[in-house]
Amino acid sequence: MALVFANSVLTALTLAAGVMIGPTSPALVDPVLTLLGLPLPAQHPRGGAGGGGGGYYAREGEGAIVASMAGGHKAVTGGAASVVGDPSSTSKNAREVVVTADGQIVSDGDSEIIRQPKRTPTDHVATLGYKIKETHVNIDEPVLEGQGEVPHHERDVRHFNASQGVKEGGGESQFRDQSNPSGQHLLVDIKNLEAAFLNSESRLADAMQNSVKAAGLTMLSYHCHSLHPAGVSCVGVLLESHISFHTWPDEGVITLDLFTTSEKPLLPALPKIEEFFGIPRVNEETGEKEKPVSMWSHELRGFRTEDARKAHYLDGESDLANWVTSPLEVQQKEQIVTMQTEYQRIDIWDSLERDDTPSYEDGLRLGLKAGDPRWLTNEHATPSRMLFLDGKLMSMRDSEHEFHESLVQPAMFAHPDPKNVGIIGGGEGASLREVLRHKSVERVEMIELDEKVVEVSREHLPTLNDCSDIKGSTNNCFDDPRAKVIYADAFKYLLEKRPKGVFDVLVVDGLDPEQHEEYTDPAVIDAIVQSLTSSGTVSFSIGMAPSILDPRADKGVNPKRELLINNLEHHPLVQSIHVYEESHCGYWEPRAFLVACRDTSCRSRWYAETDEVDYSIYERIGGTKSGKPNLVHWDGATQRSFHAPPRAWESIYCRREPTPFECAYRGLDLRKDLYEFDPEDEEGSAFEIRPIKYTSNGEEEEDGAAVYAMVDVPEGSYVMPTHLAASFEVSDGSMENVRGAPKAEVEGLGKAEVIEDFVDFVDAHGHRSLQEGSGRSFVEIGGTFLMRTEGEGAEGAANVRRWIPPHPSGVVRPNYSPVYDRHRHSFDVFIVASRDIKKGEEVVKPPGLWK
Repeated sequence: MALVFANSVLTALTLAAGVMIGPTSPALVDPVLTLLGLPLPAQHPRGGAGGGGGGYYAREGEGAIVASMAGGHKAVTGGAASVVGDPSSTSKNAREVVVTADGQIVSDGDSEIIRQPKRTPTDHVATLGYKIKETHVNIDEPVLEGQGEVPHHERDVRHFNASQGVKEGGGESQFRDQSNPSGQHLLVDIKNLEAAFLNSESRLADAMQNSVKAAGLTMLSYHCHSLHPAGVSCVGVLLESHISFHTWPDEGVITLDLFTTSEKPLLPALPKIEEFFGIPRVNEETGEKEKPVSMWSHELRGFRTEDARKAHYLDGESDLANWVTSPLEVQQKEQIVTMQTEYQRIDIWDSLERDDTPSYEDGLRLGLKAGDPRWLTNEHATPSRMLFLDGKLMSMRDSEHEFHESLVQPAMFAHPDPKNVGIIGGGEGASLREVLRHKSVERVEMIELDEKVVEVSREHLPTLNDCSDIKGSTNNCFDDPRAKVIYADAFKYLLEKRPKGVFDVLVVDGLDPEQHEEYTDPAVIDAIVQSLTSSGTVSFSIGMAPSILDPRADKGVNPKRELLINNLEHHPLVQSIHVYEESHCGYWEPRAFLVACRDTSCRSRWYAETDEVDYSIYERIGGTKSGKPNLVHWDGATQRSFHAPPRAWESIYCRREPTPFECAYRGLDLRKDLYEFDPEDEEGSAFEIRPIKYTSNGEEEEDGAAVYAMVDVPEGSYVMPTHLAASFEVSDGSMENVRGAPKAEVEGLGKAEVIEDFVDFVDAHGHRSLQEGSGRSFVEIGGTFLMRTEGEGAEGAANVRRWIPPHPSGVVRPNYSPVYDRHRHSFDVFIVASRDIKKGEEVVKPPGLWK
């Protein structure tokens, strides 16, 4: 057992010694070798004046050479040997050695040949241990080492010190912030590179040092290993942290890692890194140089304060980081514009992901046919161009039509005849384009904070402000004579100018509510509402759609959106508020929008049927110069999907405190029974219709009918729900057309009496929708229309009521309620027993049941 233990200790110590072999101090290695009973290596004098050079010693015989060459990387390659180091060095540079083609090192001076152990691959890392000299890595002797330019000044490295270095000639230059545990990380992968370059330690070291210098960083030292049969691994220690890379010459690939604790941006250095390391290889078949292809990722690392994170445009929460700079799977990233203006940072990027494929337009441009393999790759796909303001994604060229049509058109068509329109923000020009499509528009006033956004969009996002296909407009939307651009802070402008009754429609095309403190200010919302005409509408983009898992809105991630809605709800001039979502805007989550109206009549257009909206588009927008569709995404069917908000809005709304009254009626009460009328099953039917005699206005008796209960009906039970659900809906516009028809003689037929009968039936048995201003009526066609009304000859008092009682506030419905929007049809038709109805009792409606 003792022998086994001794062998284990010996093995462990041998491994430790093996790991220590390299540019290691004799003070560390010699005790271990003595303990193992191994001969100590011969000590060689240190090079350089005054012993300033790096320590060097060698073990003779079959052992490994252990060297420290801290300094220059001057190398001459050619023939069978490489010269590494700088023989003229007098300080911390390496002494010159010659590395032969078979891996032998020839030292200078006595020209002795020191043989390296053969480097062969191991089967597994677990086989290292005492076989450490058999690994494929040149573990014994770094092929190349060196130092960078060390700053010639003292640094205070105490905690909480910003470590300001002094520039030559005065001023300060921050090398490393010791007080913030944070940094930046840049990963770069490049392929299609020259094999000789990827196998040359000296050329790679030059590229590494040049990249560090281009990034404005400081190299302290670097260390490279050649690999067998090919490849190089290097690491450089920076004043700011480190740089490292590994190469695969046969595959033409390098992977590089650069980390700094400096706040100096790394992205500006990326083009230089790609330049210094991007030495192209020659295609063996074509003889032409292949274009280097790079993929990269940038991350902010460490622990920053919340304020510092929000302030940084590349923080992990920023859209620019999430969409472009962070993901490696974005295969193509090209920075088109980056600038810091007086007001904000503007970035425009082109990006192409690995799984992107050609679009319809790409297919037309390339003439792709069915079965063409190019459909399945991204090589022929057009990159997506994106606009970011302070790191927030504002527009995507590929899906901007879906976004801007959803923002603008619902508000435009909710107004009967928009002539004067205002736009807050929208510097890229897409909202302006959507407004200018309308033939009724006479004037558009766009209030944009930053003139540079307009200039950049004109040049680099021309499709967003292209009005060349709109009849009566100009090639560029900003040049349309109807358009006027005012460069100012829009919210301050409205507060100072206080325009009243100016805009038929106002489009707020800015950042999401969480980036706008102004939305929380009732004075700003009042200025917006006051600027509208009496039938005016206003639209907002209100960020990412909510989830049913979200907490109460004012406690979740969108409290400012809730304050915006609250401010609109409480404004006395706002009569109707509608929220809706569009999932095709190109974002990872559906986008949410809001339209508010000063008059309830906007509901009649908001709830318009598909054919009504499509006809309005034809009438109000018309065609295009090219004959292409005037709208890419929004139409009657799209608007129909906006009628009722998704359930998450209802769920969040009903988490308010106190719980809104209508939230108790989000679905039929499953504890209550349904009592149906079935004329074909007298025994199973809960009701029957009996013939009666009645008098009208004191005249002689007439034949009629009444409804009676055949069973006991408990209070709260649903009365004839199937018949009521079959009620049909008719719009005011349809009724106006129908009412006019009987007045005209139909050739050969005379008056259309059946239409007159229909109108009379609707007038007698129809009722207006509870959605005030919706312009809709519901007509009962089942057994319920035969129920008599209390006080009109019925037997006894009323014993049924509407399913949802009148709102306790006295209003027909709140101006904002996802519950009313989602269940408006149910609220307009279902009735329940208002008390217990006994068997044989007549079922009686109260007067004004639906008023």
